Amino acid sequence: MPSNVLTRWEPEDKTFWESEGKRIAYRNLYISIPALMLAFSVWMLWSVVVVNLPKAGFDLTKNQMFWLTALPALSGATLRIFYSFLVPIFGGRRWTAISTASLLIPAIGMGFALRDPSTSYPTLLVLALLCGLGGGNFSSSMSNISFFFPKASKGLATGLNAGIGNLGVSIVQFVTPLVISIGMFGALGGGGHSITATDGTTQTIWLQNAGFIWVPFIVLATIASWFGMHDIASAKASFADQAIIFKRKHNWLMCWLYLGTFGSFIGFSAGLALLTQSQFPGINPTTYAFLGPLVGAAVRPVGGWVSDKLGGARVTFWTFLLMILAVLGVMFFLPDGQGSGNFYGFLTMFIILFALTGIGNGSTFRMIPVIFLQERQQSAAKDPESQRRATLEGGKEAAAVLGFTGAMGAYGGFFIPKTFGTSIDLTGAPHAALATFIAFYASCLLVTWFWYSRRNAPMPC
Repeated sequence: MPSNVLTRWEPEDKTFWESEGKRIAYRNLYISIPALMLAFSVWMLWSVVVVNLPKAGFDLTKNQMFWLTALPALSGATLRIFYSFLVPIFGGRRWTAISTASLLIPAIGMGFALRDPSTSYPTLLVLALLCGLGGGNFSSSMSNISFFFPKASKGLATGLNAGIGNLGVSIVQFVTPLVISIGMFGALGGGGHSITATDGTTQTIWLQNAGFIWVPFIVLATIASWFGMHDIASAKASFADQAIIFKRKHNWLMCWLYLGTFGSFIGFSAGLALLTQSQFPGINPTTYAFLGPLVGAAVRPVGGWVSDKLGGARVTFWTFLLMILAVLGVMFFLPDGQGSGNFYGFLTMFIILFALTGIGNGSTFRMIPVIFLQERQQSAAKDPESQRRATLEGGKEAAAVLGFTGAMGAYGGFFIPKTFGTSIDLTGAPHAALATFIAFYASCLLVTWFWYSRRNAPMPC
């Protein structure tokens, strides 16, 4: 077999792990992280581009702009369902390279479309849907990395991959306002859009740079993935082999919990800028929008690491309880009939909420491999060969579940912005949306307590 195909991979064997496995696993992780970071940047491009569309001459309604922020999450979540099962079919190295290269389609497409304010709204919608290619990459990336690490390190490894990868959300929200202010690609990138500020001064922006800036980095990440990563021969499995997860109760329970953690992270990332613009009109949302996703992404590895020490279920339980309190804090600082609200209190509570989603993302993804490994080992005979097969089967199921729950969780990126928009349209305020989120977090709290964290729980983890 080619040298990039690993014919022996036994991370639970301590001798193998220390002698060669650890070095190979971390090499794949270090290449996977920047590739996933770029995927998140492309996926969340519209969350920051949309607030700049009016400046560039695009004439859109608020509802149309909310759709542009929500559609990438919808398509990304749907693609994740399919991406969840592709690593064992194609191989992690091959699929990482292919899926990373696919990000060139929306990046280049947006670059050309945003040069012309007369670009039709349906064209913008198609490009928003194509940005979902970046969202799909998460499921295959997490599935792939889970194969490389032993159970004792899975929480930290998946936390690093996802947590630093999630930083792509903050990076795109921080970098985009900078790159659109400079004609950095010259004639190749096209002309800028002249806008007149409220004080009468004229400014030029190059909105197309929001797409073009990612192209060289995507090319480099694709090359690194193809030549630097590995496929694991023993991780091969057909879709039929992996489809067993649809019969597993814990797959669906973990989908519910991950919708509460990652769904909140990506949904608030997509919708916070527009929510801020609607509730605090005097605030420039692009100045602050990157802070929440930055904190949420940064603490995700901490959530995985703490869960390795204390148990994922215990950390997840307390995370949901604190998320309920944080949403109540957001509601307290919003404008109401009695006053104009407090933006800095609102922002602080949202940053706390983002931090909690990051911890919950790490803790839930630590729970999944433990649950499915325990389940297969408990149902297998106790002889060494049966336990070895159970460990292999548990790893394959856990990898598929990691991807599938990632898909279900990503739908939060669609529902949260749309729920904000619907609440504002119907009631004039986002309070009804936030109350809905509190009720959902309460259900997640109960699921975690009953199945995983209470004394004598059916599946303690």
